[in-house]
Amino acid sequence: MDMLQVKKDKIVNAEGKPVQLRGPNAGGWMNMENFINGYPGAEHGIRSAFVGILGSNKAQFFFDRLLDYFLAEDDIAFMKECGATAVRLPFNYRHFENDAEPFKYLERGFQRLDQAVQWCAKHGLYAILDFHSVQGWQNADWHCDNASRRSLLWQHPHFQERFVSLWEELARRYKGNSAIAGYDVINEPLTNAAGGRFSHKHTPDWEAINSLYRRVVKAIRDIDPEHIIFLEGDLYAISFSGLDEPFAENLVYNSHNYNAAGFGPGVYPGTFNGMYWDRALQRETFLACEGTQFTRRHNVPLWVSEFGSVYNGRSEEKIYRLKALDDQIDVFEEFGAHWAMWTYKDAGIMGWVELDPESEYMRIIAPILEAKRLLRTDYWMHWLPSPQAEALINGLSRLIEKAIGDPGIDPHDNESFLAQAALSGYAGTLMQPAYAGLFKDMTESRIDSVLQSFALKNCKPNQELIGIVKKHMLDTKSCIDGS
Repeated sequence: MDMLQVKKDKIVNAEGKPVQLRGPNAGGWMNMENFINGYPGAEHGIRSAFVGILGSNKAQFFFDRLLDYFLAEDDIAFMKECGATAVRLPFNYRHFENDAEPFKYLERGFQRLDQAVQWCAKHGLYAILDFHSVQGWQNADWHCDNASRRSLLWQHPHFQERFVSLWEELARRYKGNSAIAGYDVINEPLTNAAGGRFSHKHTPDWEAINSLYRRVVKAIRDIDPEHIIFLEGDLYAISFSGLDEPFAENLVYNSHNYNAAGFGPGVYPGTFNGMYWDRALQRETFLACEGTQFTRRHNVPLWVSEFGSVYNGRSEEKIYRLKALDDQIDVFEEFGAHWAMWTYKDAGIMGWVELDPESEYMRIIAPILEAKRLLRTDYWMHWLPSPQAEALINGLSRLIEKAIGDPGIDPHDNESFLAQAALSGYAGTLMQPAYAGLFKDMTESRIDSVLQSFALKNCKPNQELIGIVKKHMLDTKSCIDGS
């Protein structure tokens, strides 16, 4: 495979021919997420609960086997067969470093990542390394393994030192490896949230993000001058207006483009949140995104590294979410944007392949899934109705607003972030021992059998979704060899 490079607004191979990056995210693998893997709360909490209930050895066995089956060589081969040219590999720093021993790196994590990169090389699929959960938390949400809802990275030199140092270690290990398309240095940054997040209004700390970006890019470049480096906007890869203009060679900018049409509910084309969504609005929205405008203004490549639709609502709505996704990808293709869909495999929400609802694992955790639904602990599944939880959060929100008497508190934001703190954070964490307890009396052999539910051969492909991604990835002139 050729080492990829940036030439103006294109990513090119060794012959200078354009290469288009298309494929999935391997979310839920080296960075687990509650709605993807089926557990409640944040990953570090569920791992701690397993150690307390099953013991450290059996807990380690459980999570090793889950990761073994979640992403294996046949998964990489399947992505390639679907037409993918790249896969984004999200990872959590905890695989490579313990908080109790900072700057001392764990070979176990590198061995797992090495294996995935080797599979990618064997099957001709580029890997993009995505630092998804950073020391000190780069944003306030569960997807960076954060149960505190406080983002501390941006204010604490210690966390920044560890973040940059781990990238230096990654660069040392992977420099010259042409199977890696590049380094996505930090997923979904959210500056100015050291005390938590209470509103959808956000004022980025541009000095904090620009200075850390310049520092980490220089640190990587001093070791590895060749690989592409991907930089995301603030506010979960949405806001780019205050980013420094491109300041080094081989930079690609990375936007996340989730939209209302992919979540619904409702008919598509149709009205969501007061706007009529169809392909024309998808196109208009894409062009209005700050990431799109930034990359066009500076003539650099754009990679939409996360977007997607959800399919676990009412069954009759699936066709509309798929149509919305189809139009969205069509717009990306019209403008030559690179893309990575969220996500490849999950417990029946939005994956290319989904766990069989009749599998051992899904049957065993069914009580937890129902409790999560009743309490709305998985924020990414907030569209699933839970009238009792909603009514309680609504009542408490109104009481808070009345007691404080501050007209600046937005009622919608108050409900949303109170629900995240009380339900996703507190209730989700409180539920973790119950989830771990489901596996307490199992032998390692039994645990292995249950976790084989995550193996590709035991999962169900989302055939309609696979048809759409194949259409866009295979029926195109911009394929991996640039022809």
